[in-house]
Amino acid sequence: MAVYAVGDVQGCIYPFEKLLEKIKFDPGSDKLWLTGDLVNRGPNSLATLRLVKSLGKSAVTVLGNHDLLLLAITEKIKRNRKGDTLQRISRAEDIAELTDWLRRRPLVHCDRDLRIIMVHAGVYPGWSRKQLLEYAGEAEKTLQGKKYRKYLKRMYGQTPLRWNKNLGGWERKRFILNTLTRMRYCDRNRRLNFKQKGPPGSQPKRFVPWFDHPDLKCGKWRIVFGHWSSLGYWQRGNLISLDSGCVWGGKLTAVQLDADQTAPKTSVGCKAWINTHPFTTFR
Repeated sequence: MAVYAVGDVQGCIYPFEKLLEKIKFDPGSDKLWLTGDLVNRGPNSLATLRLVKSLGKSAVTVLGNHDLLLLAITEKIKRNRKGDTLQRISRAEDIAELTDWLRRRPLVHCDRDLRIIMVHAGVYPGWSRKQLLEYAGEAEKTLQGKKYRKYLKRMYGQTPLRWNKNLGGWERKRFILNTLTRMRYCDRNRRLNFKQKGPPGSQPKRFVPWFDHPDLKCGKWRIVFGHWSSLGYWQRGNLISLDSGCVWGGKLTAVQLDADQTAPKTSVGCKAWINTHPFTTFR
């Protein structure tokens, strides 16, 4: 048995299938973790969703911001934007079944045996692992409940930018989603910044990547995340970044998490489906 984690697929089904073949993934014995953003911008979001769903308990995926966008589009809360490729999937005959399955995916996956946390964007500085799971659970309960449409309507917006334990209502729920699915940078006071999307070093000095913030409390656990294509594939200490820019013409990357030492990497090249990445050249 092996445990593999794969970065953001974003509808690039052929590289995804090629990568699974390359790592010799066996759904009968292996486990597959996906960092979210299964859909959008690539050409085959529908096939990607169907494949991951068909793997059943052999695969676990956390929700990413593009997955949430698909849910909002199918509920007619948002429209396809320029560069989105979700129109076909929203008309599929099994869309209700697929989106019901998707909205029941977790925002955080925590494996106590491997001591690994997987999340799409990151872990908010100041949150302990217990708090992370508690707050993610709050959001998951709403997404999986009767009020999920109201949540989808109210999840868009940049504020609040800083966590406060007294936050309540939809502001609290919006902050939790923004942190787990959109965060890259924050300032020393833990105020989020959504404008900066380039790699570390490109941002104004007052901002730091969430994983470099001195208040990060989950550092003793390995944290696996995606979302940050301009950061690319990267391992440092207990951190593993897995969005290696597949949809931009970069690579799709898998790492074996249950290996004894540094997680070994396997990658496949991908065709670019959107314009050249503005922040980095992938190799």
